[in-house]
Amino acid sequence: MDSVIFSERLHPRPVNLVLGALAGAAVGALVWPFSATAGYVVGVVAAVAVVVALLVTSPRVVVELGDEELGTGPVLHAANARIGVAHLGGTEVLDADAMVAAMGPKADARAFVCQRPWVRQGLRVEVVDPRDPAPYWLVASRRPAELAAALGRAGQAAHSEQTSWPPSS
Repeated sequence: MDSVIFSERLHPRPVNLVLGALAGAAVGALVWPFSATAGYVVGVVAAVAVVVALLVTSPRVVVELGDEELGTGPVLHAANARIGVAHLGGTEVLDADAMVAAMGPKADARAFVCQRPWVRQGLRVEVVDPRDPAPYWLVASRRPAELAAALGRAGQAAHSEQTSWPPSS
């Protein structure tokens, strides 16, 4: 039984969904001169497809404590990637300007990035595992302070599991 202590889906803002629907409708406008009916049908189908694609591809950011009985420790999930909290170091909450800098001039090409353009803030988490080529994770979040706090709680849980006596195995 995994205990999720933080969960967030990075859904687009309503304005992004409206813009996506308009982009889909523009596809119908391209077909409309050939057949008005086909233009309307293609426009509606494309608009719905774009909105559904935006919603379905929205990544989740999750921090879970794991299950002591199964031997799984705390984990950070960002989209389809996961890393044990024991392999993470310090965290830095990034506001909109710091996030732009972290994605641009201060970026490291080796870093793992889970970002969506409609989420303007996030968290930079140092990776301390020497075998991991990524120096840090850059994770977009609308609630970066809560994410940092959840990682702190998960890190404490991981540390207490590693230092408990007698060992569980």
